[in-house]
Amino acid sequence: MSERPLQAHERISAAIRRSTAAGRTALVPFITAGYPRKDEFIATVRAIAEEADVVEVGVPFSDPMAVGVTIQLASHAAIASGVSLRWILAELGKAAPFDAPIVLMSYLNPLLNFGYEQLAAAALPAGVCGFIVPDLPIEESDEFCAALEARGLALIQLVTPTTSPERLKMLCAASRGFVYAVTSTGITGGGKELPAGVGSYLDQVRGLASLPVCAGFGVRRAEQVRSLAPHTDGVIVGSALVEQLESGADPVAFLRTLRPTLP
Repeated sequence: MSERPLQAHERISAAIRRSTAAGRTALVPFITAGYPRKDEFIATVRAIAEEADVVEVGVPFSDPMAVGVTIQLASHAAIASGVSLRWILAELGKAAPFDAPIVLMSYLNPLLNFGYEQLAAAALPAGVCGFIVPDLPIEESDEFCAALEARGLALIQLVTPTTSPERLKMLCAASRGFVYAVTSTGITGGGKELPAGVGSYLDQVRGLASLPVCAGFGVRRAEQVRSLAPHTDGVIVGSALVEQLESGADPVAFLRTLRPTLP
């Protein structure tokens, strides 16, 4: 009897678990769609998907509250070049499938404007397996969750070091694909060092989550990945990768530097 095909949210979890089973910390790189060159978007996604375990694609937004200056500027430049959620899905749809599951990171307004049901229907053919929505509280997510779950798509929940134990348990249970563990308070692309105590915080999240846990905000160097490896299943790399793309450097070569030989 053949096994059933994985649902989209299960593809995300499975990709991360394959990496950890092979003794590697999973890589979840973030790029801003259409930045720095709109005409290179698909080539960039395809190249990164060959190296990464999951690819997070940022939908440009005019007021991205959770990100630092690097991604803010990238978002504004992409909007100025005509990048939109509809354009992203159309471009991904023409090029799918990719070697890694795609996750869209978007603020709520573009998703509302697109329409939840229409968005869920458009996501699967584009290789999109899930969504991260920083400004959508779990208490207000029922309608979006219903549209996603009907098609097996993930809504990935974010937790932070200040999340209460009760809320942490609720978010870990509700998440699909993986749990996004923000390593510090504040915005992306912050300090050069990870905060003290991040390991014990991540251990707490992993103790509550049945899904893989991926750590994000501030990951830039192999030694950081090495220090996080005992405490997390994957790392999310955003601002540092966007800076590499902006400078014209090879994003795949940079990602390879983040795969250290683990003890």
